[in-house]
Amino acid sequence: MRATSYPFFRALSGMLVCSALVSGCNDDDESSSGTYPAYAEASNPTVLATAPNGTVLYNGGFGSSIAQDPNDPTVFYLLTDRGPNAAGTAPNTIIFGKADFTPQIGKFRRQGQQLVLEQTISLKNASGHLLTGLPNPIGQGNTGEIALDLNGQVLAPDAEGIDSEGLVLAADGTFWVSDEYGPHITHFDGTGRTLERINPFGSGTGGRRLPAVLARRRPNRGMEGLTITPDGKTLVGLLQSPLYNPTAAAVAGSTVIRILTFDIATGATKQYVYLMENASLTGCSEIVAITNTTFLALERDGLYGGNTTAPATFKRVYQFDLAGATDISDAANAAAGKLYNGLTVEQLKDRTGLSAAGIVPVTKTLVLDLLTDISPVYPHDKAEGLVLIGNNQLAIANDDDFGVLDNGLNGFAPKLLPATNQVDRNRIYFVQLKTPVK
Repeated sequence: MRATSYPFFRALSGMLVCSALVSGCNDDDESSSGTYPAYAEASNPTVLATAPNGTVLYNGGFGSSIAQDPNDPTVFYLLTDRGPNAAGTAPNTIIFGKADFTPQIGKFRRQGQQLVLEQTISLKNASGHLLTGLPNPIGQGNTGEIALDLNGQVLAPDAEGIDSEGLVLAADGTFWVSDEYGPHITHFDGTGRTLERINPFGSGTGGRRLPAVLARRRPNRGMEGLTITPDGKTLVGLLQSPLYNPTAAAVAGSTVIRILTFDIATGATKQYVYLMENASLTGCSEIVAITNTTFLALERDGLYGGNTTAPATFKRVYQFDLAGATDISDAANAAAGKLYNGLTVEQLKDRTGLSAAGIVPVTKTLVLDLLTDISPVYPHDKAEGLVLIGNNQLAIANDDDFGVLDNGLNGFAPKLLPATNQVDRNRIYFVQLKTPVK
């Protein structure tokens, strides 16, 4: 299988079909001039592994997050997650398609409609040893998953394993990465070597900790998004879904998602409430700063655009503001966080419950609907990366899952997009907003 341009992006003349919201319909548009094509695709990914049933696992997987080089608008950094995986048939087992896969940052250069991989930055621990994407031990970010290799052999947990999801490129050329395990926030130098690892357990490096309540993140729905304020002083993380706080059953139907601010110099944190639109959604996949107090959030379902049998219905970008929102931090740093009339914030569930407890969530307004504002169709299931270009343009990256998905039979199958019947590939869509956000 090889990367193929999707035919529905072509008119008979060979020109791209673009909506009024998509800027630049010419393959030869130059990013340096401020114009972009409708999309750019990472083509010809290398083969990562081959499953026993012959399914090819590609070293795509870039798209869990995205950052643009501030000095070169043609360069984008894209992040992988923990590697290709599928559910095993035994309870709580997860098959890792390449057990020794190292999560990585890819440096891509946009050339016309192609994303060309120029450099791979492998993530490493403080000693320079390559990290894995394997689950953490109990008490250090464990998700309850039992990792298996392609032969069904159990893989030992890895205390330094990382399921990388959020990416920040700092002004000094270092990277900050958040993950779905701990959650952890890890600071890497420009070569991918760990400088500091911060989590709720104190098992990281440097002695700084995240609030204890974050350890109750829903498995595989941890700190999905991470950004940095324009002044470079504060990291802002966004959890993907409501915490299981105190339990999954107790928060059924909750739309309460936590926002974390982390002062880089002091380690001081604050927490706020973001309300997702409805409890059925996969949640929030990304956050990007506009100003020191205003941000964009990418909120979505887990369905494919253009699927005629089960079409996606919700993939939207919202602008939100921390100003006026209630800081729900717990001075005691209890495992459940601050309680309101004996209930956790997640148990308050919605705006009505929050209001009764005197909590004001962040205010938010719709900025972009991917399913109506990208034409002719947004075909992917996982919009996960977001970059603000200037004040009125977004770059949106998808997670292609290494070109494979769970086949439901203890293994892998090619990840074919229903709208095209082509294997999913990493893309960046360039979308011009109707109204500038700053």
